[in-house]
Amino acid sequence: MRILEESEMQHRMAAYCSSGERCKQDVEKKLSTAGLSSDACERILTRLIEERFIDELRYTRSFINDKLRFNGWGRIRIKWELKRKNIPQEIIFEAMRNMDEAAYITVLADLLASKKKSLRGKDEKDVYIKLQRFAVGRGFEYDEITKCLLQLFDGRRYEDNEDTSTGDYDKDI
Repeated sequence: MRILEESEMQHRMAAYCSSGERCKQDVEKKLSTAGLSSDACERILTRLIEERFIDELRYTRSFINDKLRFNGWGRIRIKWELKRKNIPQEIIFEAMRNMDEAAYITVLADLLASKKKSLRGKDEKDVYIKLQRFAVGRGFEYDEITKCLLQLFDGRRYEDNEDTSTGDYDKDI
């Protein structure tokens, strides 16, 4: 593999960032495989940020929107994934504040209604609990799940006998 010059890598990374939203970590990974010096990589990153090819807030907003709508992830899962990408906490909170609450509830309700059609259980309580666990696994908050399940089950509430606390699951996230 030939080693690319800094200017050529700058153009490649600009094209990479132009093809879709990228965070700083995504670009750092690409640059680390290019064989450039760490100083050159830092200069490229700095220039991409200055020229707004990389914008962490814009990336975070796009990530939240995509993961909610296309992957059906809840806030907890989205926050966790953003932390894995080393997005600063302040940016995550800023982007989460702007999340469309109605769309969030609609995604959860549609997800639960769709999953309910394919679930089999010995009784309605069993299906309720399976749906609850499914939604928690997708990263939705327990309180939101309960509200949607109450609507889906016409106000009947079934609780898992294990742990039904509504603790703040994303306190550390």
